[in-house]
Amino acid sequence: MLHGLFGNHSNFQTVAKALVSRGSGKVLTMDARNHGSSPHSPLMTYEAMSLDVQHLLTRLGITKCIVLGHSMGGKTAMTLALQRPDLVERLISVDISPTTTALVSGFSAYISAMKSVRIPDGLSRSAARQLADDHLRPVVQLPQLRHFLLTNLVEVEGRYAWRLNLEAISHHLTDIMNFPVFHKPYLGPALFLGGSESPYMSSKDYPEIQRLFPKADIQYIEGAGHIVHQEKFEEFVTAVSKFLLSP
Repeated sequence: MLHGLFGNHSNFQTVAKALVSRGSGKVLTMDARNHGSSPHSPLMTYEAMSLDVQHLLTRLGITKCIVLGHSMGGKTAMTLALQRPDLVERLISVDISPTTTALVSGFSAYISAMKSVRIPDGLSRSAARQLADDHLRPVVQLPQLRHFLLTNLVEVEGRYAWRLNLEAISHHLTDIMNFPVFHKPYLGPALFLGGSESPYMSSKDYPEIQRLFPKADIQYIEGAGHIVHQEKFEEFVTAVSKFLLSP
């Protein structure tokens, strides 16, 4: 399971547990490069992130997997399936298409606001979070989005810092919003699962989805926005479980 931009592996923890309890077998959640506990790197392309997954599979001795990714993680999952179809038994892309995502301005502003947060030494965790929250509020108006970004604020040797590599993310934002060019389709089963209230996966993307993923099933979860797996948890787990069990 591959998380989205500004996320980390814990975003899918409850989903992973729910799928395991429904008999889906072993589930792995991982941190993308420059996110969570993964190493920082100046390179942040989908080809590089796909290679990270390939290296992890090799290291764990996994020869075939079902890959599920949300947003940036969905594009990484698609890249993996298109580059190495032999490794991917099934693909699930959550609320993202293999096209350019034209919502870049907000992300640039979030990164700038996060970079400019200054937290004095010696503050308690709650005071540090409150200070960062106040600083981000004018730019990131949605409280749940601020809360999501603040999960990346960590204490390192008495100082608060972002565990994200904001420089690399900022430098590669155009790459992250785009999608690499592929000519050969992935012929395995694929599920594109969007939120009905989200602008990230629209009907104008269908021709490209069908060109690269001819066996794609496109579904929407009613009333869900971009973070489908949190906003409509039960419906999400049910849709994924159904796809995993389908012939």
